[in-house]
Amino acid sequence: MAENIQAIRGMHDILPDQTPRWHHVEAVLRRVMAAYGYREIRMPLVEKTELFKRSIGEVTDIVEKEMYTFEDRNGDSLTLRPEGTAGCLRACLEHGLIHNQAHRLWYAGPMFRHERPQKGRYRQFHQLGVEAYGMPGPDIDAELILLCRRLWRELGLGHKLELQLNSLGTAEERLAYRAKLVEYFRAHYEQLDEDSRRRLETNPLRILDSKNPELREVIEGAPVLAEEFGEESKAHFQGLLERLDEAGVAYGVNPRLVRGLDYYCRTVFEWVTQELGAQGTVCAGGRYDGLIEQLGGKGSAAVGFALGMERLIDLLDEPERFEAAAQPHAYLISVGGLAERKAVALAESLRDALPSLRLQEHRGGGGFKSQFKRADKSGAQVALILGDDEARDLTIGIKHLRTDAGQTTLAQAELVSFLQTLI
Repeated sequence: MAENIQAIRGMHDILPDQTPRWHHVEAVLRRVMAAYGYREIRMPLVEKTELFKRSIGEVTDIVEKEMYTFEDRNGDSLTLRPEGTAGCLRACLEHGLIHNQAHRLWYAGPMFRHERPQKGRYRQFHQLGVEAYGMPGPDIDAELILLCRRLWRELGLGHKLELQLNSLGTAEERLAYRAKLVEYFRAHYEQLDEDSRRRLETNPLRILDSKNPELREVIEGAPVLAEEFGEESKAHFQGLLERLDEAGVAYGVNPRLVRGLDYYCRTVFEWVTQELGAQGTVCAGGRYDGLIEQLGGKGSAAVGFALGMERLIDLLDEPERFEAAAQPHAYLISVGGLAERKAVALAESLRDALPSLRLQEHRGGGGFKSQFKRADKSGAQVALILGDDEARDLTIGIKHLRTDAGQTTLAQAELVSFLQTLI
């Protein structure tokens, strides 16, 4: 007997009892995106590998270790997308949506990284990404943060997430800071762990984001990037803070907050939680004005964020309520040759009259007893009972499955009115 084939490690099935939570979150996301004037864009799962090497950076962990890259039959190097920003920007450049234009866009779907699987971090994971192009000021940065706050509120998660902010300045300011940072960490080389020593040669700012508690003291003593800021960078960050203060957004300025990708500048932010253990960052983003030129376009302002759908769904309270909301309102039982034939047309007429009705018909035969068991298991509020006698008399039996109300009989002409009370 052949062995069962298992799912790939770190790539999980989303089962029917879990999908209602996803539907709920996705519906809220779509509603909030529309409320702020953001339009959906859909990109391929697979892109040319060069896209990510150029955008993310060849010396990042993602490109060096984590990408699912393969050679196709034409000899081209292709990669399953590890994040969405590069693909979204590629699509906009390819279709002429960037130069001298402003766009607010969003996308959602699976991303792929070959990391060590753990709770909240998978090899196939799902993200919502939001990108805004052509708007250089702190006003759009503030809008994205306010959009996030509204998402949390509508999902009932406002009390579980905290906002952390920082500014990374311009590329020139960061270059000057990098030299000082390298000099500082070289002086403390013996105190660095292996990962930080490697980053010292490739991306020293990432040392500031180390989760190793033994490095906390040496990191706290490092130079501060803001000391290198010119007037424009200072004004941009101050403008962001003033707008958030005016809107009543609570935040913390974290001077050690950096992002793992090379293309960020000025504003960076994270929404974090204490409820998911080590994987506490639920949403992260910032400004990346220089990336467009790296991909061959003319320089333009760009800012965005991505949130992890799995982590967001893990934060939901009482997830079982979403499963209940997806259960059928009614379960149609039919026993007898005439009843089974009439049940098909009756069910279709009910769906025509009540488009929001969730009506499940019994299939697979069986007597009243076995069908009642199926009806109860479905989670439906009522069973609609159609035997040959009811089919001839144009009546229907009603059995309440979640209350102690007795069984009743209705004329089929009254059924639509009755079912409206369940929706």
